Amino acid sequence: MKFLIDECLSPELATLARTQGFGGSTHVTWLGLGGRPDWNIARRAVDDGFVFVTNNNRDFLALYRREELHAGLVCLTIEPSVRGIDLQLAVFTALLEELTDEEPYNEVLDVQIGKDRNVSVSRYHWTAASTPPPRLARRKRTARRKS
Repeated sequence: MKFLIDECLSPELATLARTQGFGGSTHVTWLGLGGRPDWNIARRAVDDGFVFVTNNNRDFLALYRREELHAGLVCLTIEPSVRGIDLQLAVFTALLEELTDEEPYNEVLDVQIGKDRNVSVSRYHWTAASTPPPRLARRKRTARRKS
């Protein structure tokens, strides 16, 4: 298993993954993909068999929903007021320990960290053929008309 860490998260997560035995892990910027469109990054992650780690849930959930087969998607939703590198590393360390035995093929791990630093993890099967869990479904926006 190898991880591709999104540019919105610290490159130290990729370094941590490598030191924990996930040698093929890397960061979006290390691949020269910094600033590229999300669809481009998702395509690279899927094609190269990376478990993709991001906090950009909305965009990547929509992109991964189109995939028949993927190595996995990890959505780290960290409350902005507590979004420091120490918390990213602590949560990712715990995640690596959980994933050592089981690869998350066609799964989304939704990791929520609140202001109180409580962590909840939900795991969902996710492919183009599946229905999104209600909590992860993209919310429809309604436009307001001016009268």
